[in-house]
Order: sequence, then C-alpha cells, then structure tokens
Amino acid sequence: MINTFAIARPKSYDEASTMIREKRWRLPVLKAGGMDVVDHLKEGLIEPDLLIDVKRLRAEGQREEIMTGSGGYHVIGAGATLARIAASPLIREHAPAIAQACGDAATPQVRNVATAAGNLLQRPRCWYYRHAQFDCLKKGGDTCYARNGEYYFHAIFGDGPCHIVHPSNLAIAMMITTGRVQLTGSERTSLKVEELFHLPDRGIRTEHVLEPHEVITYLTFRSARQSAYYAIKEKQSFDWPLVAAAVALEMQGDTIAAARVCAGAVAPIPWLLPHVAEALIGVKPSDDAALRRACARATEGAEPMSQNSYKVRLLPVAVRRAVLKAAGLFEEATS
Repeated sequence: MINTFAIARPKSYDEASTMIREKRWRLPVLKAGGMDVVDHLKEGLIEPDLLIDVKRLRAEGQREEIMTGSGGYHVIGAGATLARIAASPLIREHAPAIAQACGDAATPQVRNVATAAGNLLQRPRCWYYRHAQFDCLKKGGDTCYARNGEYYFHAIFGDGPCHIVHPSNLAIAMMITTGRVQLTGSERTSLKVEELFHLPDRGIRTEHVLEPHEVITYLTFRSARQSAYYAIKEKQSFDWPLVAAAVALEMQGDTIAAARVCAGAVAPIPWLLPHVAEALIGVKPSDDAALRRACARATEGAEPMSQNSYKVRLLPVAVRRAVLKAAGLFEEATS
C-alpha cells in the first residue's frame, strides 16, 4: 500500500503552528530542507498525512537570513542553509565555531539544502533506530539493541537507557555561544539551546522539549570571536564524527581567562564539559603540558562500553585541538 499525504505551504510560522494544531490531521510534519524527513519516509519510520513546508519562511521582523540583532545577539534564520551559515562573513567573524561546525557537516550537496533548525532537530543516526525491522526503545519497543549489539559509535556519557549520540554539529557550537532558539506557537518565546534537549530518561521517544505545535523561527547567538569546532572522523570526507568539540575562549594576553566547552558525538545530548572549562582558566594554550592536563578532564564521568572505549582517548584530543584552533595556534600542533 502506498501512503499518501497532503502538502501545505503556510505564509508564516504562526500559520504553520496553527496547521499542526488542526485535529483533522493525524500526523502533521514540518519540512524545510527535508533531508531527515525524506530519510524517515524512505525507511517507513514515519507516515505523515500532512507535510508543512516552511523552507521559505522568515520570522516577523527578520530583514535578512543572517544579521545582527538586538541586545548583543546575532540572528540566524531557522531556514538558513548550513552552506549559507558556513560562508557568512558575519558568522565567521563573530562565531567561527558555528561557521566551522556547519562547514564540516555532511557533504556540499547536503549543506546546500539542510537548514539550521533541521540540523538542531534531526533524529538520531543509530542504525537500530533507523532500521524499520528493529522495534527499539526509541520507537516504542522495550530493548536498546545497541547495548548488547554493535555500539561502536554510541554514547560514553548519559547512562542510558538509550545510547544514541546527538547528531547535530551546530548544536554544540550554539551551546558555547550562548545560543537560543526563538519559538512561535506557545506562551514561551525562546529557549536556551542547552535547555532544548533532554536525556532519554526524561522521554525516550523524543530528543528535545518542544511541544508538537512549537516551531523554531530563528536562532540567536552571542559573539565568540575566539571559538572553534574540531571533529575527529574515520575519514575527513562525508562522515559522522567519532568525537567532536566546540570551544569558546576569553583571553587575557596569552592566558585563558574563561572558557566554555561542549562535546559532540559522545552523549544523547550536546555534552557540556564544565570541568574542562574550569581547568582551562589560567592556562596558556602554548603550554602543552598544562593544556593536556586540562583537556584530560574531558572524560570525567565517562562510562564507555568495550566497543566505544576508544572515544575516551579521542575526546581530550579533539578538545585540545579545538582550544588551539580557537587560540590561533592549531597550525603549530603536531598531535
């Protein structure tokens, strides 16, 4: 049997939210670039009866797709493509980590279509979740097959019961730049990015706290001129990170005065590393021994399984290289 669905093109985000609330639709689904939506449709993981196309929408008052906003924040439209973000002079200047994270995602073809909000809200890449024949925890079953199966790419933080890793590059960069998502469709108008996601024990079927009728209209971030993103992959062409790190530094001369550090591909949510941020204070990035000691704290609290224990060795490396990159010293690094 071929599943059919209607397509709607609302004129505003408010209208899109209203369509989601209409009781005549069993499963309305938002679509912008549609990369993840199409994957779910092909695998039979969702059977919507309405696709709501929001790709060409802009929030009210948003003059440009990427612009300087008010209150010290900069704005990225929810529908801005990863390629557009990566190439933006404004973002390259004010938040290099965001530009680098978006430029490192997927392939050029995907980056030209995939959007900011879509990247934040994409579903897990766990092969058990993505395979229609596995009725895993995330799809309403009673088993996390990764626990006793193949979990080479799975989480070393988070304590289950589902061992996915969060797939968004952009999310960890937004975490270290005081990122927020602006919303329509409810009384709350915005959320910190670090409040957007939740661990599996707070709701196994979802990865974020948005209600179905809440729609992200744009993203905001604060300047973090000395910031960087670094990912370690099996291959540097299209591949998912084995581990990733985003770092924002505040420097006093050649010494770190404050830092914010977030890891990716190691937990079901973007994983802040406050112990590393604290340990980096007073460290000169050029002092390799001190920098290594601080970055070694990245694995505190990790609980790897046998197949993914390699991440414990890789994560401090990714954090260290992100710090060096943010400080403008990465070219001098040899390991």
